[in-house]
Amino acid sequence: MDTSDYKILIVDDTPENIEILAETLSDYKRLIANNGERALKLASGENKPDIILLDIMMPEMDGFEVCRRLKKNQETEDIPVIFITAKNSIEDELLGLELGAVDFISKPISPPSVRARVKNHLELKKIRQELLEQNNELLEAAKLRDDVDGIMRHDLKGPLVGIMGFPQLLIRSENITEQQKKMLTMIENSAKNMLNMINRSLDIFKMERGKYEFNPEEFNINRLIHKIKDEHKSDIENKNIDINIRINGNISEQNDEYIISGEEILIYSMLQNLFKNAIEAINKNGIIDISLRETDGHLEIAIKNSGEVPEKIRETFWDKFSTSGKRTGTGLGTYSVKLIAETHNGKVHLDSTEKNFTTIKIYIPKE
Repeated sequence: MDTSDYKILIVDDTPENIEILAETLSDYKRLIANNGERALKLASGENKPDIILLDIMMPEMDGFEVCRRLKKNQETEDIPVIFITAKNSIEDELLGLELGAVDFISKPISPPSVRARVKNHLELKKIRQELLEQNNELLEAAKLRDDVDGIMRHDLKGPLVGIMGFPQLLIRSENITEQQKKMLTMIENSAKNMLNMINRSLDIFKMERGKYEFNPEEFNINRLIHKIKDEHKSDIENKNIDINIRINGNISEQNDEYIISGEEILIYSMLQNLFKNAIEAINKNGIIDISLRETDGHLEIAIKNSGEVPEKIRETFWDKFSTSGKRTGTGLGTYSVKLIAETHNGKVHLDSTEKNFTTIKIYIPKE
């Protein structure tokens, strides 16, 4: 902005002082007031100044009172005020700054000093305004993301729930072939994956902002793990992977109970990620061991698979966007696992000490 675009209000009851300041600041547009009432009227008018140079010793209403009123008025509180006065005691200067003034210049003035200070405070005001506008834009962006959140949760998730339900109805029909059943199962699983992706992206955003509303309920985590295993049946068979699921060291069946308190959809997303990663880490003829056990008041979920995490990403394994060797990887999988565990007041641990194996451990409080 050119200096001639800025407006400066000069307030002084002495014509000679006004003339000196007006000449000193001739590069700017100048407004003149010779008393406090006139100054307040100009400051809140349509032609509002960008900065005010204010004398203190004036009849009827002194500069301190003018400043006090300016800062109490929402229309004028953001206008920088510089006191220009013959009063140069520390007490007067402190009072002026406490009232909200940005600077204090003693008379007789030094024109170069006045010009420099006015220029600096106008630039600071411009920067503050730009920061305020940027902050407003960020608030608008946050509101937009919240609106998108609502759209995705209600407008997208509803149809997906329908897509997930219809394949099961069709599979029960008597005149359907095994190949058609397999295709319907693929449709159902794809819909589940899409739903999981929507939930994960929105929930990660809320967890990062500390605005996720955690609503735990009791559910059977063993049954959930077996369900995830069944969903990956095709990949498990293609890679000839041996899957072992244990509860307290004993092989578990699908109907065995292991009840925990948490959000089932989040735990599903977390274990789905880890199970998928474990399968992708295995080429052929590998193993995946999943164990559930209680330790120190926590549920420990350990997922061990043949295959090693690349050494270069071990330090950043749980970080956002950390990935290696995946063409379609987003780097959000393990990051979301960590956030979900922390949402459950738990923690995560990567163990790569055993050669040719990787073990992920999740600790979640039992109560």
